[in-house]
Amino acid sequence: MPELLRKHLLDTSRGRIVALLQPGGLTADDMASKLALTRSAVRIQITAMERDGVVRRAGTRPGTTRPSHIFELTPEIEQVLSKAYVPFLAHLVRAFADALSASQFDALLRRAGEGLADEASRGRRLPRTLRGRVELASAMMNEQLGALTHVDGNGSYVIRGAACPLAALTGKHQGVCVAMESFVSVIAGTPVQECCEREGRPKCCFEIQQGRK
Repeated sequence: MPELLRKHLLDTSRGRIVALLQPGGLTADDMASKLALTRSAVRIQITAMERDGVVRRAGTRPGTTRPSHIFELTPEIEQVLSKAYVPFLAHLVRAFADALSASQFDALLRRAGEGLADEASRGRRLPRTLRGRVELASAMMNEQLGALTHVDGNGSYVIRGAACPLAALTGKHQGVCVAMESFVSVIAGTPVQECCEREGRPKCCFEIQQGRK
């Protein structure tokens, strides 16, 4: 997570609770004491965060009248907060690029994109129309990868992004876009051509070939 975004998160009430829970689980009373808030105020935040999948219950601690619930961050949030994933992935991609031929590297990334699409679409009923599948591919990029994409349609279909969820990699390794090209192709059920912008602030772009109605 970029430092500016991390700072913005930690400046909010939820963010301060997240920061408190990073070392380990705490009760609502613990958090209220550390944040100089009322227990009621903390409980309101915790209830919403539990509903949104940010925190979860992790046991109880004996209290004076009744046990207190201990709350901890969910694994998904801990992964988002980790600083290690992006640099590790960048080095991993570089290592593969250096060790493999261009064609082998391309094939590896395509397999990764196809595998990601298969996993993300498992259990879903795919639309029969090309338009429906393209819209689903865009929605899945947003849901599964944190992308911000929409579909343009004027005789043909193009998935355009306001940003790139893999921006830390695409500027250095153009082939990373190939993985997402394969992801979209599997969901759309037709050939796809990436047209991503990699200069400055990278943005996703995928042109859908009219091979399927």
